[in-house]
Amino acid sequence: MRRRKQIRYAVVGLGYISQSAVLPAFAHAAKSSALTALVSDDPAKLKQLGKKYRVPNLYSYEQYQDCLASGEIDAVYIALPNSMHREYTVRAAEAGIHVLCEKPMAVSVADCEKMIAACERSRVKLMVAYRLHLEKANLKAIAAARSRRLGDPRIFSSLFTMQVKAGNIRLNKGLGGGTLYDIGIYCINAARNLFGAEPMEAAAIRANNGEERFREVDEMSGAVLRFPGERLATFVSSFGAADVSEFTLVGTKGTLKLELAYDIGQPKVQTMTVGKRRSKVRYAKSDQFAPELLHFSDCILSNRQPEPSGQEGLADVRVIEALLLSAETAKSISLRPLDKRSRPTLDQEIKRPPVVKRKLVHAEAPTP
Repeated sequence: MRRRKQIRYAVVGLGYISQSAVLPAFAHAAKSSALTALVSDDPAKLKQLGKKYRVPNLYSYEQYQDCLASGEIDAVYIALPNSMHREYTVRAAEAGIHVLCEKPMAVSVADCEKMIAACERSRVKLMVAYRLHLEKANLKAIAAARSRRLGDPRIFSSLFTMQVKAGNIRLNKGLGGGTLYDIGIYCINAARNLFGAEPMEAAAIRANNGEERFREVDEMSGAVLRFPGERLATFVSSFGAADVSEFTLVGTKGTLKLELAYDIGQPKVQTMTVGKRRSKVRYAKSDQFAPELLHFSDCILSNRQPEPSGQEGLADVRVIEALLLSAETAKSISLRPLDKRSRPTLDQEIKRPPVVKRKLVHAEAPTP
């Protein structure tokens, strides 16, 4: 039997992230990844995007099971609202289809565990779409932290803020909205991997200026995480402030700062200061989604575990759960030990050129 060279994907959910980043990325991932199906509840999206990307197989959400059983796909890229990730992942796994799921993996640890168990039972691969695990600037920062050039990493601090339009899905609590699930997760993931450890304690406080758009979710959240070795990570995530996306890691000998750290396809600037020596490196913008497809397809074809896996997704969601509980109770929350050995490394870097901006169909950016 001839070995398949391409993994055939259905993209499930055709909102902003799919149209602006995921669909165009297939052109840069054609070596191993083919777009063969689209799933959406919007007929106009299916018709126009199917024609634009020459996708022959178009399905509504009601026809999702038909898509899974069609024989036309090997994997799904799930880009649905956060609250729908578990259901659509489990259904794909039970049909023998591999799953690449957007983050957050789900809205609860229980849902994450069900997703992992379903994929393990069916022996299909599960990867969570942490695009920065394959991107050079963030991987370089992790490598610098591990190299001890900064000494012993002691403090992590981060800001990820933006203005989100009223009515955007990120402001809908029932669909898994809120700053921690949407953007705070980047800060949590960065802290965990820069420290190379899992937090032991979490504390959070929420703030809200009373605007109507924030009637269901926090305007902003501030968090403190305590890590083994008595190290601290702090961050603020906000949907009601100017655009900032950066982190700073402070060690006993030096500091590392990454500007535009979490942005999609934007150039980044890393500044490292050790003693009196300061170095600055600029990283060009790139396609961060084609590397996800290439990595996941390669893992399927070579039968190896993806990094980031479902365990990585669960590790962040459990911290978010603790932070939400802390904010509700005004108490810090202890976290049970988690044996998480797999971490992103520079070996995972995949670089592809930036995508060209595309006209959106019944979708818009979350920010003005």
